[in-house]
Amino acid sequence: MKILVTGAKGMLGQDLCPILEDENFEVLETDIENLDITNLQNVEEILSFNRPDYVIHCAAYTNVDKAEDEIDTAFKINAQGTKNIADICKKLGITLIYISTDYVFDGTKKDKYLQNDKTNPINVYGKSKLEGEKAVQECEKYYIARTSWLYGHHGKNFVETMISLKDKDELKVVDDQIGCPTWTVDLSNGIVKLINEKMPFGIYQICGSGHTSWYGFAKKIFELCNYNVNLKPCTTDEFPRKAKRPQNSIMENNKICRKWETALKEYLELRCE
Repeated sequence: MKILVTGAKGMLGQDLCPILEDENFEVLETDIENLDITNLQNVEEILSFNRPDYVIHCAAYTNVDKAEDEIDTAFKINAQGTKNIADICKKLGITLIYISTDYVFDGTKKDKYLQNDKTNPINVYGKSKLEGEKAVQECEKYYIARTSWLYGHHGKNFVETMISLKDKDELKVVDDQIGCPTWTVDLSNGIVKLINEKMPFGIYQICGSGHTSWYGFAKKIFELCNYNVNLKPCTTDEFPRKAKRPQNSIMENNKICRKWETALKEYLELRCE
């Protein structure tokens, strides 16, 4: 089986591609230098020539705060770029797997979000990713894989940021936003499960089981690393950001991924090898 991955050089792609190869899939790695998703003609040429069975669409504009100023760019990549991929996949009968985000929700729900809950993004990034979801849903064969609070060994992320700040005299981290930390490896394994088990087409939420706040996440990182850090909780209002964040990003994942603490422990163990 042949699988084409967009954004293969990104944080997720660099873990996903080797995992797919370990499953004996033929993997075609693409990134900006050999596939411009914002160019419909280029997308059609590449997909028509390679004729993959699946496209896993990881390429995205992911700078949440910068997107508030670069609205056109965010929508060009996340909305129009995804529509280009979706249109050609539909035309050629290719199954599309689209990586989406918890930021399609507004965070006001008191319980965990289910796959079919109403979307209502509160920042540009979330709005652009939701437009991508809508484009994907025009395909006959698609999976939307929503994830959250993603971290991995091959990119900038919260875990590495916290470790880089461990020597500060005092470190304040937001404690009134809650969500599901997710390791790129666990997301990759969840994607493989969609394919291998031929799960029904539709929306899936592939994120760490359980939940915590950003403060709780940081506390667990330092605990597992045996770092003595002067860590203090703070509110969102005390730590303003350009883009609004949902207060509640907890998603029901139907046990596709393991507990977030277990995954984090393994991530940190591998990091220290």
